[in-house]
This record gives sequence, C-alpha cells and structure tokens, in this order.
Amino acid sequence: MLSFAEWPLSINAAIFAVAAALVWGAGSRLAGYVSGIAEKTGLGQAFTGMLLLGGITSLAEIATVTTSSLSGNPALALNNLLGSASINVLLLAVADAVLGRDALTKVAAKPATLFQGTLGIMLLAAVAVAVTVGDVALWHVGLGSMVLFALCVASLKLSAHYEHRHVWQVLDEDKEGEEDEPEKDTPLRALVIKTAIAAGVILVAGFFLAQSGDALAQQTGLGSSLAGLVLVGFATSLPELSSIVAALRLKRYQLAVGDIFGTNLFNIALILLADVTYLEGPILNEAGPFEAVAALLALAMTGIFVLGLLERENKTVLRMGYDSLAAILVFAGGLALLYPLAPQ
Repeated sequence: MLSFAEWPLSINAAIFAVAAALVWGAGSRLAGYVSGIAEKTGLGQAFTGMLLLGGITSLAEIATVTTSSLSGNPALALNNLLGSASINVLLLAVADAVLGRDALTKVAAKPATLFQGTLGIMLLAAVAVAVTVGDVALWHVGLGSMVLFALCVASLKLSAHYEHRHVWQVLDEDKEGEEDEPEKDTPLRALVIKTAIAAGVILVAGFFLAQSGDALAQQTGLGSSLAGLVLVGFATSLPELSSIVAALRLKRYQLAVGDIFGTNLFNIALILLADVTYLEGPILNEAGPFEAVAALLALAMTGIFVLGLLERENKTVLRMGYDSLAAILVFAGGLALLYPLAPQ
C-alpha cells in the first residue's frame, strides 16, 4: 500500500497544498451546481444540501477512512469522522463571519434545518453510547455500526418527506436566493455532469489531501487520535468550507446549513465502511473515552446551532451570531479536554 509517510516532509506539504487548492476549487463550484439542481428538480434547498452537498463533500472522508482501516489504524479512521463532525459545525461559525450583516441562524431558521440538526444530535448521542457500551461482532463487522448506518438511512428518508410538509411556518421569514443564480440557464443534464466532475475531483484530491495530512501528522510527532481529530479532520472538511462559503454568497442559507448537517450524517454512516474495511473485529471496540468525548463535542456544538435556529436572534459580535461564538469557545474547550485523553 502507498505510504506517504516514507516521503520527505516537504513533498507531503506540497501535495497537501495542491490537493487543498483542487478541493477548494471544486467545492466552490459545487454549491452553484447543486442549487441549480434543486431549483430544476423541485427538491428543497435544505434536503438537496443535505443529500447532494453533504454526500459529495463526504467523499474525502471515504478515501481516508478506507485506507486508514485497511492499514490497521482504526483510531485515525474513527477520529477523522468524529473530528470532521465537530470541525464541520465550526465551519458554520466561520461562514457566519463571512455572512457578516446578519446572524446565520437568523436567516437560515426553517423547519427542515431544525429537523436535520435534531436528527444529527440524536445520531451523535447514539455514537457516544455505542462507543461506551461496546459492540457485538457479526463476522468481523459490529452490530452497532450496522444500526448506526440504518439510522442514518432512516434519517435521510425522514428529511426528504419533512421538507415538503407544512407543519409550521417561520414568521418574518428571510428571503433566500436574491443573488443572481449562476447556473439558472444551464440544463439539468449539464448540471449533473458538472456535479459529477466536481465530485470526482473531490474524491481524488481528497484522498491525497487526507493521506498527505496523515503523513504530516506522523512526521511532526502528533498522535493518530489528535491528528485524526484536528489535522486530517480539517483537511477533509475543506470541501464543506468552500461549498458553504459559495452557498452563502448565493444567499442559499438552507443549502449551506443542510450541507453541514448532511455531511455529519454521512460521516456517521461511514463508520460502517470503516468497520467493514477493518478486518480485526468491530471497529467501535477499538474506541474509548477520546472517541466518546469527540462525539459529544460535535453533539454539543450542533445543539448550540439548533438553539440558535430556534431563538432566531440577530445579535452579532465580531461579525457573527452569539451562537457561533459559543460554538467556537466550546470547540476550543473540547480540544483542551481531548488533549490529555489522546493515546500517546
């Protein structure tokens, strides 16, 4: 198997930089393509962001999770997924600062995004429970990871139906899509082809991004758990950052939030992929307090944004909503808590 850690640090740094640029470029264009698909197919912006943007921007995680598990590094595989979950929510705070004028949770509050966020909280809680209780093997794959995958599929199905139901309505609703839609005159087939090309770039470049990031973490002396949570987690979250910044520039707020909540949903589903490719038993049995706290950190940060969506206050500080600032502080506190738990 190709080992990036055997290459010089300077080579890995160059690969990381080039791959990051490719992923950023593809992710930036992806938001416009997916928004056009949502308009032409009649799918809701929140669900399209969750399904398409969330699924495509998770391709980088697929590459690193598979290779990490096959190489016998379950800590990196799990903590890439769990680290990305909290880092993805952190990206909403970054996006909030980009939005600037209004708090993101003020303009993005709709039933569909609240529903998706709540599902994410429940699934992250299920991950923490599975890690704490342990897993039972069916062949070499854990029953717990199978159940988590089934719950993720059920959540996608529930979200698809929920967005088209008029269960309740937001008063004083903010308008979306006031900017010119760059792909409004592009045929649906062309949008699908462009989306597939962008997805391919993210998959291939995301693989090199994650693997070079892993090698850099090893060469700089970081442990697998901390590297998976921070460095590789950040690397594989670059598609999400580029796509949500692009979505906000188009004023597609539902698309941006749906992207993050959807990506986290797919990350949890990918635990099954990590389990299938890890041949030494249920991968969740390799997890411990570090992984449980990482899942709870992502849960707490998601909860902060759900509260912000419910409250819909437009109070800002440092160009972001109070909830975004709270999420940043919780993330910093979570890292401080995780550091002594990281295996050496």
